[in-house]
Amino acid sequence: MAATLGPSGWWQRWRRRLSAWNGSRMLLLLLLLGSGQGPRQVGAGQTFEYLKREHSLSKPYQGVGTGSSSLWNLMGNAMVMTQYIRLTPDMQSKQGALWNRVPCFLRDWELQVHFRIHGQGKKNLHGDGLAIWYTKDRMQPGPVFGNMDKFVGLGVFVDTYPNEEKQQEAQKRRYSPGVQRVFPYISAMVNNGSLSYDHERDGRPTELGGCTAIVRNLHYDTFLVIRYVKRHLTIMMDIDGKHEWRDCIEVPGVRLPRGYYFGTSSITGDLSDNHDVISLKLFELTVERTPEEEKLHRDVFLPSVDNMKLPEASTQRLTSPRL
Repeated sequence: MAATLGPSGWWQRWRRRLSAWNGSRMLLLLLLLGSGQGPRQVGAGQTFEYLKREHSLSKPYQGVGTGSSSLWNLMGNAMVMTQYIRLTPDMQSKQGALWNRVPCFLRDWELQVHFRIHGQGKKNLHGDGLAIWYTKDRMQPGPVFGNMDKFVGLGVFVDTYPNEEKQQEAQKRRYSPGVQRVFPYISAMVNNGSLSYDHERDGRPTELGGCTAIVRNLHYDTFLVIRYVKRHLTIMMDIDGKHEWRDCIEVPGVRLPRGYYFGTSSITGDLSDNHDVISLKLFELTVERTPEEEKLHRDVFLPSVDNMKLPEASTQRLTSPRL
């Protein structure tokens, strides 16, 4: 028969268990402090993610401004508020941007964007949307959602106004059911500096893919995630208030150079909206590669997409200095 523990024996056993639990809790705390969020498995195999603070932005918005110590720079009408960074207010003819000052040299990464688009405009009386960038040049204002045209890199667009549809309606023409898109609409574009974004057709000629995303005037959080792993570009969204990622775009064979900059921008015209960014969180993804994959995934110096031929850009454009 097992011996019965007295009050002092129970107390000693409880203290040993408490000590062991505290040790486990301290180890978990150290992991969380070291990675920002802590590693978690992303997919099959040993794939983990670690928050990179130099490329991330969250409340309180420290390190945003124009000083030499700032990690993020504002441009145009962008303003730092307590709960968000407003790229543009709900006013006509405004544009603003937010750019990271630190170039990203990660091979595999994931960018989570927490944003909000809202305003007084009713259906089809609001615009124009916002864009998320990973590009060679930064702080270059222009017509593509507040950024330069003929950019070099990746652009992901949350387009809230259907320009092409309105032009078709004005011409008394209708879309066929197979080509009509429902707005707001998310699309992606890879550019080597040779392509212009076609506003009249909402970027249709150069898009890699897209999906409908009803994101305006919602009373819960909306998120977008851009994942780049082994030349594979995946874009997902969480816009239904269910805290679940939903697929939007998936494109293999996307080749993006390292050393580009992350940013986000927005623009309004005759129509407007508030375009707010609550947080940008970049995670480094550690991915196992075979020796064959290491050879296949060598660094590239110009953005491209397999099985998609991009026109050659001018030498002047490709050698333009970074800011």
